[in-house]
Amino acid sequence: MYCSFLKRFLDVLLSLTGLILLSPVFVVVTIGLFFVNNRKPFFIQNRPGKNEVLFKIIKFKTMNDKKDLEGNLLSDAQRLTAIGRLVRKTSVDEVPQLINVLLGDMSLIGPRPLLPEYLPLYNEFQKQRHAVRPGITGWAQVNGRNAIDWNQKFEYDVWYVRHLSLILDLKIIFMTIKKVFVPEGINADEVVTMEKFKGN
Repeated sequence: MYCSFLKRFLDVLLSLTGLILLSPVFVVVTIGLFFVNNRKPFFIQNRPGKNEVLFKIIKFKTMNDKKDLEGNLLSDAQRLTAIGRLVRKTSVDEVPQLINVLLGDMSLIGPRPLLPEYLPLYNEFQKQRHAVRPGITGWAQVNGRNAIDWNQKFEYDVWYVRHLSLILDLKIIFMTIKKVFVPEGINADEVVTMEKFKGN
């Protein structure tokens, strides 16, 4: 009952409510990033969703597109803007994904959608993370986020898929709220984003 109907109903209800309540923040951040990111406040990229079907994820763009003299993008740390750092630290960069939830591409809770280039690298165990809609937050995010290694992340993702329930989702929501006010595990060691997955 929960997995087949109630979860989707709550996704739509809560994401719509969230967009309405956070609309002032959405507008202010959009304007700020518009100016610091050369009129590009949003980051849109293909990501695999349920059953590995690709969709376009929407996030706030926290890094600019500055390049070196040879035309190569600077490192993540060099491209992360001051407002982008604040947006990332408070997890506000995830807010536009509420639109993805409304469209049915994502759920509020589920394994985070990763890069399409990782799909051929997954083993049969890891592929189970795509049995459900990806989420804005999930079991791996409240248990370490980018500070844990890939194997542990996939263990958490598959554990969530196998134990999905209303009680578990409520627990993850409350743990996520706590993480927003006490940020930790946002970056892996000293890098801005998680090191790329290279398979096992």
